[in-house]
Amino acid sequence: MGKELYFEDVNVGDELPPLVKEPITRVQIVRYAGASGDFNALHFDDEIGKRAGMGGIIAHGMLIMGFAGQAVTQWFPRKYLRNFGARFVGMSKLGEGITVKGTVTKKGQENGENIVLGTLVVCGQDGSIKINGDFKVALPNKA
Repeated sequence: MGKELYFEDVNVGDELPPLVKEPITRVQIVRYAGASGDFNALHFDDEIGKRAGMGGIIAHGMLIMGFAGQAVTQWFPRKYLRNFGARFVGMSKLGEGITVKGTVTKKGQENGENIVLGTLVVCGQDGSIKINGDFKVALPNKA
């Protein structure tokens, strides 16, 4: 969206630049497991993933939510973020590319701040939805 972003620069209906992530790698999943402490076998053992009906390894849902958070903070500087929420809808698999898209849904005033609300959707390369979410930012005026 640009270096300096102001309330006046954002309009309801604006589509934000999509964040496209490369296909999820085994190394990425292992690194996330180490950082999060989540060593559930569904995230590293193909056989367990297949027996559980997942078709193999699945990525951590919170890793995918992290991609959504990355998109929001690329759209709006982190210091303006007031709220970020996500609802997990589908699983992401090893080797799957991920895209995060966002749309501005509302603008207004709240507690003396210029509030911008929006929705986001995280999709797999086949268009399947992984996460539906929303965000709330407070942007400064240009003046």
